Amino acid sequence: MERAHCSECEGWPPALTAARFAYVLVSPASDLVHALKYEGWPELATLMGDAMARLPVPEPSGFRGRVVVVPVPTTPARLRARGYNQAELLARRFAEVRGLPLYSALERPGARRSQTALTPAARRENVRDVFVPIRGREAAIGGTHVVLVDDVLTTGATASEAASELARMGAAAVTLLTYVRALAAGPEKRGQGLS
Repeated sequence: MERAHCSECEGWPPALTAARFAYVLVSPASDLVHALKYEGWPELATLMGDAMARLPVPEPSGFRGRVVVVPVPTTPARLRARGYNQAELLARRFAEVRGLPLYSALERPGARRSQTALTPAARRENVRDVFVPIRGREAAIGGTHVVLVDDVLTTGATASEAASELARMGAAAVTLLTYVRALAAGPEKRGQGLS
């Protein structure tokens, strides 16, 4: 499939065919992300997941297969500290509202530095090879269009690594879906996306 030129997604792997987000990372959306991720408010995932479920998710050109939902995994240490994976809560709500199957297909066994303060190049290096497939999930992922769910899209480094691993598991295409997108500059808009 030939893509339109997109300078922000030039380094993304071919498997990551599109990205959609509900809001730009400014208040009040940024406040909700912070509360969900760092302040122990898992119940916010319902409201946030509902907003994500209202977004159109583009079908890859010519694709007519199954659509499945996969959350971006977190590390065991962060899961213990937080008590939940915010991406999984968002994915669960999105899947429930849209009537799609949800699969935990990837694991993130090792802890690395937080992505928050890293440059784009350092972000890519920090997430290189961090995901591994969950054994036995290839059959659920093979030939599907995966909606990969996370809370924030910044550079796409994490999503690129996850999409590459999902492609190795047999996914036909991956669309990233996040609650917010961090932008360097630009107008606040709802429902923007890159494809």
